[in-house]
Amino acid sequence: MKKTVLSPVIAGTMNWGVWDKKLNTAEMAHLIRVCVDNQITTFDHADIYGGYTTEAEFGQAFTQSGLSRDRIQLISKCGIQHTQGRPNTLKHYDYSKDYILWSVDNSLKNLQTDYLDVLLLHRPSPLMQPDEIAEAVEILRAQGKIRDFGVSNFTPSQTELIRQRTEVHYNQIQFSATHFQPMLDGSLDYMQLHHITPMSWNPLGTVFREDIEQTRRLKKLLVQMVEHYGVGSDTLLLAWVLKHPAGVIPVAGTVNIARIQQLMKAVELPLTDLDWFAIWTESMGNKVP
Repeated sequence: MKKTVLSPVIAGTMNWGVWDKKLNTAEMAHLIRVCVDNQITTFDHADIYGGYTTEAEFGQAFTQSGLSRDRIQLISKCGIQHTQGRPNTLKHYDYSKDYILWSVDNSLKNLQTDYLDVLLLHRPSPLMQPDEIAEAVEILRAQGKIRDFGVSNFTPSQTELIRQRTEVHYNQIQFSATHFQPMLDGSLDYMQLHHITPMSWNPLGTVFREDIEQTRRLKKLLVQMVEHYGVGSDTLLLAWVLKHPAGVIPVAGTVNIARIQQLMKAVELPLTDLDWFAIWTESMGNKVP
C-alpha cells in the first residue's frame, strides 16, 4: 500500500479551540488558508481535542475557507475515552472494532469529509487486541474512509504487535532537542527499519516553556545561531528535528501567523552537522559519549 504524502511540517490543531486559543469559525478559516498558502497542507487532529469539540469547529471553518478537500490532508486519532465531553466515569482507552469504526464515522461527520488521510491510534492500551484493530483498519480502508494508518506514542514492540497484522506507516511521538530519548532507545531506529514515518508532537520541546539549566544553555547557544543563520530560535529547533535521517515530520501547534509564515524555512535550513551536535550537547549538558 502506497504511503500518503504529507506536508513537511504539519499544523497541529489541539490548541485552536476551547482548550486554548478559542478561535471562532472565521478566525479558524483564515488560519487554515494561511497554512495552505505557506505549503502547510496537513492538519493534525484527535477526536478528544477541545473535549470532543475541535474537529467539528474545524469542519465548519474548512467549509467556510472555500478550499477544496484535495488541497489538504487530515489526520485524526481515536482510542482515548475522556471524561470531558462524554459520559465516561473514568478516562480509559477503547480499541474494540466497533468503537474504532464508530469513532472514525464520528470524526468524518465532525470534519465534514468523506475520508481521513491518516488514522492514528492515540495511545497504546494494555488491553488492545491487535487482530481486532487490524480488522477495523482493513474495513475502513476497504470502505475508503481512511487512506493510511498509524499509531501515536507507541513503543517499537507495541507498534510491532499491530504491524504484524496490518500495515503501519506512521507513529506520532514526542521528539525534540529537549526530549531526544527516541533516538537513543531504538524508537527512531525501528521506524527507519520498517519504513514508518515519525511525526513529532511538541517539536520545540521545553525551550520556551521552562526556565531550567537545560533550556538556559540552549537559549544561550541559539542566540549565537540566530545571528549566524538569520532565522528564529524556533526555526532552528525545527531544523534540528528535521535533520534526523528518520525523516521526522514536526507537528507545529502555533496559531501565530508570522510564525506560520516562517515554519517552512526550517525544511530548507542548511543546519550543519556540527551545529546539530552543538544543540544536542547543550541539551544533554555534556559531550556526546
